[in-house]
Amino acid sequence: MALTNYTPEQSVQAIFDKIAPQYDQMNSVISLGTHRVWRKRVMTMMAVRAGDFALDLCCGTGDWTLALARAAGPAGRVVGLDFSPVMLQEATAKVRTAKLNDRITLRQGDAMYLPYPDNSFNVVTIGFGLRNVPDANQVLREMARVVKPGGQVVCLETSQPTNPVIHAGWQVYFGHLVPLMGSVVAHHYQAYNYLQRSTHDFVSVDQLAAMFTAAGLTRVSYTAFNLGAAAVHFGYKPY
Repeated sequence: MALTNYTPEQSVQAIFDKIAPQYDQMNSVISLGTHRVWRKRVMTMMAVRAGDFALDLCCGTGDWTLALARAAGPAGRVVGLDFSPVMLQEATAKVRTAKLNDRITLRQGDAMYLPYPDNSFNVVTIGFGLRNVPDANQVLREMARVVKPGGQVVCLETSQPTNPVIHAGWQVYFGHLVPLMGSVVAHHYQAYNYLQRSTHDFVSVDQLAAMFTAAGLTRVSYTAFNLGAAAVHFGYKPY
């Protein structure tokens, strides 16, 4: 996969286009299946209401988009937005299988510049995508812009354990084993080497909480999972 003539944004998109068919399988392998548990816990913590209008950024193959649509019920609507057309193809197949076409709209777009007016959504989410955007602060500002006053912004993302012993093991796992698994299981060493680097270089939970506040969100909080390997952050748009 030659990316030398691409811009950084095009390179990341090419990576996700390439791994889209194996993305779900690799997520389960890398997280040892716990990413599903994290998402279920987050959905319980969010308490999405029937009839809510939600936006799921960097929706990938659509797992969180589907969960939001089920929680919002027949009266609710969900938009799943992603920059990768191949990821959206995988998501489209899932939406059809789940027979939720009437509740879900999938759209290719840029999380940095959302094509929606201010105060449009009750809930805006991003799962395992914030570390891959060119400017996470800009994306958070956009999320805060399009959510309604009183609405919720939620980010589920990989994180870095604070315990030194756990962190050392985490570095070995993501730095060496994850790219190797990507090579063996998905046949894309370069892609998964990039993904481990984006995880390693991402901000701490406290730094991300400060970024939520800087974006204009209030009542910011977070919960860590798996000894800090991942975390969910919550913020609300003030009235």
